Amino acid sequence: MIRTLLVDDQHLVRAGLRMLCESTTDIQIVGEARNGAEAVRVAAAEFPDVVLMDLRMPGMPGTRATYLILQDRPATRVVVLTTFDDDAHLYPALSAGACGFLAKDATPGELIAAIRQAADGGSPFSTGVLKRLVSQAMHSQTRTEVSLPSGLTPRELDVLSAVGRGMANADIAELMHIGVTTVKTHVASLLDKTDSSNRVQLAVLAVRTGMVPEADVGGGSQVPDRER
Repeated sequence: MIRTLLVDDQHLVRAGLRMLCESTTDIQIVGEARNGAEAVRVAAAEFPDVVLMDLRMPGMPGTRATYLILQDRPATRVVVLTTFDDDAHLYPALSAGACGFLAKDATPGELIAAIRQAADGGSPFSTGVLKRLVSQAMHSQTRTEVSLPSGLTPRELDVLSAVGRGMANADIAELMHIGVTTVKTHVASLLDKTDSSNRVQLAVLAVRTGMVPEADVGGGSQVPDRER
């Protein structure tokens, strides 16, 4: 079972998330919190595997709560639930250790998939959120020339391009006719070889090196299927 903590200051939002999660057979809600301070206390008591974290709440914000929860339990996976006007909070939450970002208008299927992906060590991102994060990074960084490491394999280049377009691991696997586990292995290798700490940095790299036009980030466009 995936032990999950719900953090949002709106009761109706938490109630809806609880009903959705309880409709599955593998997700167990172990607690709810109305603000960041309460989230830290509940997480310390209930040891959740995944935390669905709102960012803007009275008192302690979600970014600070994310940092404190992960300081105490680094293995916990925090997925941020964000609205379209939360852009200024996204990068601080990423720096605090959040593993993924999901828009609050995501479908029920996308939310359940995000919880499972996070529990499995993945980094779930709504494509629109990923596009805004990459755009923020591109516009805030000094425009210096960036090149790809020489040791990337053709398959890793294909996966990097797909990540840059906002494709999830399952979609990459289907496109390239390989297993999801194989995709995860390629992503892990890319993170290591490019010295990137998360999927956003890989997407930024794909854009800055010209592999993916910035306008295509989050578009899920297909990538060439080179020979393995």
